[in-house]
Amino acid sequence: MRYKALLISKKDMSTENNKHLENLSEIRSIMERSSSFLSLSGLSGIFAGIAALAGAAFAYWYAYIYNARNIVNKHIRYYELTDSVLIVLVIDAIIVLIIALFAGYYFTHRNAKRKGLKLWDTTAKNTLSSLAIPLITGGIFSLILIVQGSGYLVSATTLIFYGLALLNASKYTLKEVKYLGIFEITLGLVATSLIGYGLFFWAFGFGVLHIVYGILMYVRYEKNEVKG
Repeated sequence: MRYKALLISKKDMSTENNKHLENLSEIRSIMERSSSFLSLSGLSGIFAGIAALAGAAFAYWYAYIYNARNIVNKHIRYYELTDSVLIVLVIDAIIVLIIALFAGYYFTHRNAKRKGLKLWDTTAKNTLSSLAIPLITGGIFSLILIVQGSGYLVSATTLIFYGLALLNASKYTLKEVKYLGIFEITLGLVATSLIGYGLFFWAFGFGVLHIVYGILMYVRYEKNEVKG
């Protein structure tokens, strides 16, 4: 009887320990959900990448083919752009940004709704503010470069500051954002030493990398939920 009671006691203790572990796991999950912005959608990255590639293709056609008379050096593909061409390219970049922001909001809102999360909470505000500071700084610095006649560095500059923004915001969201930021910074630094190929680096960084990142995020975090 004493041996049987001991077995029952051990079984109860094991059950109790399992309950404690489940409770700790649930508490940890709640803490992660409350401290991390988990509503980011991989689809937003895919659509942003497609928009960037489309914008880069138009920019290449308009500046490098349609305005071929502005070619200065064919060997390094560097073009001295006129003010009218530059204005068109800036408008092109703004349109790409608007499309990317719209796609980001739409798919992130849909993902948050599916997961039962609030889209606009303290963590989302922290994420946005962490992104905004480097992005605004990089935007202002890029405008200064254009005014100073160093527009050929804008592509590299935007990649570097965008990467810094992602690194800065990664502490509030998914870990993959950190790695994307590192890739963007590295790409931007390489672009500074290959003047004349900035548009291609820009297309790869904002287009290809976003699409690859979006697909990985979707497969890892959303695909099963959508099926469910």
